[in-house]
Amino acid sequence: MKIVSFGRTGLKVSKLCFGTMTIGSSAWKPWVLDEADARPLLERCLDLGITFFDTANWYSSGESERVVASVLKSMVPRDQLVLATKAYYPMSDDPNDRGLSRKHLLASVDASLRRMGTDYIDLLVIHAFDPGTPIEETMETLNDIVRSGKVRYLGASTMFAWQFEQMNHVAKLNGWTQFVNMQCQYNLLYREEEREMIPYCMDRGIAVTAFSPLARGWLSGSKKVRSQTDASFALFHGDALDLEIIARVKHIATQRHTSMAEIALAWLYSRETVCCPIIGASSVSQLEKNIATINIELTTDEIESLDRLYKPRDVINDHVPKPMPRYLERNQIETG
Repeated sequence: MKIVSFGRTGLKVSKLCFGTMTIGSSAWKPWVLDEADARPLLERCLDLGITFFDTANWYSSGESERVVASVLKSMVPRDQLVLATKAYYPMSDDPNDRGLSRKHLLASVDASLRRMGTDYIDLLVIHAFDPGTPIEETMETLNDIVRSGKVRYLGASTMFAWQFEQMNHVAKLNGWTQFVNMQCQYNLLYREEEREMIPYCMDRGIAVTAFSPLARGWLSGSKKVRSQTDASFALFHGDALDLEIIARVKHIATQRHTSMAEIALAWLYSRETVCCPIIGASSVSQLEKNIATINIELTTDEIESLDRLYKPRDVINDHVPKPMPRYLERNQIETG
């Protein structure tokens, strides 16, 4: 496994990050693995050289953090791991148990540390932008958390580029800790971050990590339980152009005698702007296939044939609750 620098920081991470939303408690979601089933999967991650793991307090209502950290620490020393977790989404019905307020962030970090059984978090990611909390309050609190030694680095996810830049600007003006990571949704069906977010991150030396590389299963042809029970599966994807791109992925996979997932992942691995793709798996065999894909090199023609199909679409984040049809398609409909 290749080891890379995390943006312009001194932190070194495995080229692939393992996303652990699928680990925690099956009572939370039917496609989530309980601890006993997750253990061989996490052990194989370590065997294959993955040392960077991404979880969140919201995953399995905290159980993901506990299972992932406890299992990994039972196998290797804590300092050999890079553990990321997140805060923002509601953890209860309490109105103060959500968002990016000082109260919630401080409580969230302490709760995550208890569940993970560790003295520090390598990377704390804010799960989304909070329009209900002043940016100064959020950034000063995050700075205090880093200065306390409870967190090493800060990251963010799921927001517009202008929001991300504004948060970093406030931190810079006040001499507070800035974000060194942006965790983007990025795959063949969703590439809006190429327009502003990724160029901004490249200019500032901010590490880009990419989640949902298979578009919640659309790019793998999945008909498994997650695609049947994840509400976002049909909400975010599945328009006519998505189906055309998926068909192209299937065509290339057939020509190469491989799977659709491997072609979709190979495309993502070819993007030099992505520091670390975040991959997931629900079995050891699936994990091994996803990791082996890093050695697949698509031809220039194959990449171009996939790239040129994409058209602009609405941004997918918490501030666009129901994405509309693609702009170009809507334009064609309105103009006849």
